[in-house]
Amino acid sequence: MRDVVILGVGMTPFGRHLDSTHEQLTQAAARLALADAGVTGADIDMAVYANVIQGFFAGEMSIPGEYALRPLGIQKVRGFHVEQACASSTVGLHLAVDYIRAGLAEMALVVGVEKLFSANRAKRFAVFQQPRDLIEARGYIDRTRDLLQPVPEGLESESPNVLMEAYAAQARLHMATYGTTQRQIAAVAAKDHTHSQFNPLAQYRDAMTIEDILAAPQVAWPLTNPMCAPISDGASAAIVCSAELAMRFTGRAIRVLAAENRTGSDRAPDDYANHVTRRVSAIAYERAGIGPKDVDLAEVHDASSIGEIIQTEALGLCPPGEAGAAAERGETAIGGRIPVNTSGGLVSKGHPLAATGLGQIHELVSQLRGDAGRRQVDGARIAVAENSGGFLGVEDGMSAVTILARD
Repeated sequence: MRDVVILGVGMTPFGRHLDSTHEQLTQAAARLALADAGVTGADIDMAVYANVIQGFFAGEMSIPGEYALRPLGIQKVRGFHVEQACASSTVGLHLAVDYIRAGLAEMALVVGVEKLFSANRAKRFAVFQQPRDLIEARGYIDRTRDLLQPVPEGLESESPNVLMEAYAAQARLHMATYGTTQRQIAAVAAKDHTHSQFNPLAQYRDAMTIEDILAAPQVAWPLTNPMCAPISDGASAAIVCSAELAMRFTGRAIRVLAAENRTGSDRAPDDYANHVTRRVSAIAYERAGIGPKDVDLAEVHDASSIGEIIQTEALGLCPPGEAGAAAERGETAIGGRIPVNTSGGLVSKGHPLAATGLGQIHELVSQLRGDAGRRQVDGARIAVAENSGGFLGVEDGMSAVTILARD
């Protein structure tokens, strides 16, 4: 099994790209990654294109990846299309890593892209109103109702967005189990919005205080609007190859220590010890030959800020029930013990579904190279990304954990 590296990364700004097609976004991110790696389309022998909703939005059901990438000279290659909900591009990255590690490919381009904005507001929001998704979200709320922290009198837990109502239920379950407070969830969101002011690719770049977060419009108690990820367009890409091949090119290689993903399982809602990310991260740490205490920073999936709390604990970066308090103390901020979501996270950087996972990788590669500017984590050597996809039963449909290191 060969050592694998990420040789180049590229990412468009996340946000509203009403005048760009998904092909243009794909090509923009891919060109940046190719240039960063010092390679051309002719050097690629495997391409992985990740997308979730393009078929729904644009009627592009067949080979959107080939349409987007052939103009870049990427042809006669192993080709894959990946759809794994919000974890699509991370799963695509893991596929490329496995192929290269096994000697079945030499150099891969992985790209994730999403266009969620549309002038047609009804169609835009229909993306998040798929029947099975709503059934699963409503089922989770119903199954956990008796376990949840009560809603304060005069406030409301219901929302027109049932998915966010389910995230609110996850927050209330964590509050009831561990004593997590709304202020601690707001501390997580405020930290991430503060980080994002230094990220030129982030959708939102305005710093916010805890008080700002708490005073914002409520989505579903205890979640307010800045605690929830926005609708976003964008693309991100990575060039992956063997460590040996990387020496022929000019890109600054970052080692892939582990790339593991697993689907979720049936469990009790408050059985956090068997959370899918806890199980996957244990496998990833063992493969990498490290433990949580060796990690210098992390990017985790925070479609809502309670997600950052749950995932940070599942990765072992904070003890169970303590990630909220750690954020309130500043431990997960830049300059703290274990910086989390230095990019601003999904709630600030944006969440263009299939582009989200490689967006996390873009941030970690930048950090490990020392290129993160005012959000740089001093001495960063080992980093972990956790990217979730979908929802089934009481947890994420799957979790994908990637561990990277610099020499």
